Amino acid sequence: MSTGSCPVDHAAAAAGGCPVSPRASAFDPFGPAYQADPPAAVRWSRDEEPVFYSPRLGYWVVTRYDDVKAVFRDNTTFSPSIALEKITPVSAEATATLAKYGYAMDRTLVNEDEPEHMPRRRVLMHPFTPEQLVHHEPMVRRLTREYVDRFVDAGKADLVDEMLWEVPLTVALHFLGVPEEDMATLREYSIAHTVNTWGRPSPEEQVAVAENVGKFWQYAGTVLDKLRQDPSGHGWIPYSIRAQREHPDVITDSYLHSIMMAGIVAAHETTANAAANAIKLLLENRSVWEEICADPGLIPHAVEECLRHSGSVAAWRRLVTRDTTVGGVPIPRGAKLLIVNSSANRDERHFDHPDEVDLRRDNATDHLTFGYGSHQCLGKNLARMELQIFLDELTRRLPHLELVPDQEFTYVPNTSFRGPEHLWVQWDPAANPERADPSIAELRRPVRIGEPSKRGVARTVTVVSVERAAEDVVEVTLAATDGKPLPKWSPGAHVDLQLGELSRQYSLCGDPAEAGTYRIAVLKDPDSRGGSRYMHENLRPGTTLSLRGPRNHFRLDPTARHYVLVAGGIGITPIIAMADHVKAVGGSYELHYCGRDTTAMALLDRCRRDHGDRLHVHTSADGTRLDIAALLANPAEGTQIYACGPERLLDALAEASAHWPDDALHVEHFTTTQQVLDPAVEHAFDVDLADSGLTVRVAADQTVLAALRAAGVDVPSDCEEGLCGTCEVPVLDGEVDHRDVVLTKAERAAGTRMMTCCSRACGDRITLRL
Repeated sequence: MSTGSCPVDHAAAAAGGCPVSPRASAFDPFGPAYQADPPAAVRWSRDEEPVFYSPRLGYWVVTRYDDVKAVFRDNTTFSPSIALEKITPVSAEATATLAKYGYAMDRTLVNEDEPEHMPRRRVLMHPFTPEQLVHHEPMVRRLTREYVDRFVDAGKADLVDEMLWEVPLTVALHFLGVPEEDMATLREYSIAHTVNTWGRPSPEEQVAVAENVGKFWQYAGTVLDKLRQDPSGHGWIPYSIRAQREHPDVITDSYLHSIMMAGIVAAHETTANAAANAIKLLLENRSVWEEICADPGLIPHAVEECLRHSGSVAAWRRLVTRDTTVGGVPIPRGAKLLIVNSSANRDERHFDHPDEVDLRRDNATDHLTFGYGSHQCLGKNLARMELQIFLDELTRRLPHLELVPDQEFTYVPNTSFRGPEHLWVQWDPAANPERADPSIAELRRPVRIGEPSKRGVARTVTVVSVERAAEDVVEVTLAATDGKPLPKWSPGAHVDLQLGELSRQYSLCGDPAEAGTYRIAVLKDPDSRGGSRYMHENLRPGTTLSLRGPRNHFRLDPTARHYVLVAGGIGITPIIAMADHVKAVGGSYELHYCGRDTTAMALLDRCRRDHGDRLHVHTSADGTRLDIAALLANPAEGTQIYACGPERLLDALAEASAHWPDDALHVEHFTTTQQVLDPAVEHAFDVDLADSGLTVRVAADQTVLAALRAAGVDVPSDCEEGLCGTCEVPVLDGEVDHRDVVLTKAERAAGTRMMTCCSRACGDRITLRL
């Protein structure tokens, strides 16, 4: 193992020897703890020393989410050039062995710097777009079924040996356009390439590994020569050969040879390992597996959560090109980084309860398993498709599948790729569902190409009670159908309920400490588009609904000295939760509740009971309407205004608070002014993606969100009406035509963020941090 020199100036260090901590000094990525569970092995680092130097490895190690993402984002300061560098020094005999095969692996998309990288990526990325990948789905489905057919009646199988290694390899070869021959030999070659680059083989083992790597290099060259003779067929390599004719300076002969070999490994091994990890994780969490079996619509989200929790790419590497800092720690030019993205994926600073498997985690797609920025994995959506199909076939045909107990899981020792070498499962063939209904084996469920929309992350809840809260207002109490606690929430949060064909948002108005239930209040609106009418006319105790969330884009600022809380009508729902919270923490506040008359004001008795003289009731019937101008006449330092209610109330508050600090007023909307895009009125524009180096054209009748997804760029979304804020992205340059109702006046004026589902560029170009 490398014994890289200590980066600390001992002469300048305090007495007591090397300040590298004992845990940092003992860190061993080839040890059993890291190999079994990298995120758990470096938990101490995330908590105590998120950036540390490893004398054993000769690398700086980075383990927290924000730091890992920052490194991925900046591929100039943090060069990818060492991503394929051998992490263990190679013996002279192994080097000679590689030389006799003419091994000359060069830069690929994975490890090349700008300005070479992005021009090549742009030329080569078309086969990876969603509209191209969809053509591969029938082939992946057919292969998976054929392999399941082979063992479905056996009762026991090693899923790695009998499906999860060979299917991704065949898919990889098909995608690349490589002949599907010598599969067993290719498996040996692929493992050798991994060990050669990221492993710790002994000097003797290095020679055997080098033999296989050299043969792999020769094999890649032979296949490439054959494809050059007729590159008219399908596949990424024939496509690349054709692209070379138009861009000979960008796609060179040596480059084609290198991506030929690297592509087989990249398209195959990571997916095979990810599939084994995912199935193992789900079977270890039996209730989650059973939930997917019962609701296959959760499969795309299960894939993302498995990639987050137990992805196949444990860590990656970067070279520091200038003196800089990472996580506040000075890092010198020339330093090497091991960025443990699997640790970042379990950082509790970014993911709530990260060690748990939560199919409805609303930020699971934030995971860094595919990297981030301009070097994000091109094949991510092909891998997602394969994983979805594997889970669909197994949960449908073998829902009673279980892990063989007491088996020992082993991993190929290396720093970066992780998946069990064997995965033994068992089941009772007599209980196979298709024996009773053969059509089960032939079902084909739709596959999502790309990142799943957060819109689909739902749970089933049961109506516990429906009670009158005021004239034309009902208070509805909901509980999880399975009796489990519902996710925690904070004041201002809302949930989305599926009401027949409609989806509507409702603020939570209960007590966040009541983990078993949610409470909402719903006004029967005479102008309802169907949502409130449905709630009033169809809900009964025992009714089941589909619920997403909770989500919160209306959060209280905990640093405020005083809160002015204003509710109009049913807008009391998020405001009362805020008032309850501020009271509970001993904060200063006043609550203004406006309505037509007291008989129509929901939760008024509760407001009076719990908030006493802090409550000010304003009704038209009694002639005590709120004097908004007087209320907000004098700006008060440290005071924050939170309001929810009819648009006329919110508009009046905005006008009356115009002389207050820009971020003093916070409002919650439940309606949007978004219109269908009219190409006769709108204009097309370009979106430059600073972190990815891409330029995406947005048509006059297309949203930015749709254009980004079509280009294979993952942006989460939910309401897609400019209401929820889920699709927010950072803006670096260009003027934004804001059309959402989420951002404050100050946030709009700053121009540093936009909602991609509705907002557009004012001019011909805008630059986003994506």
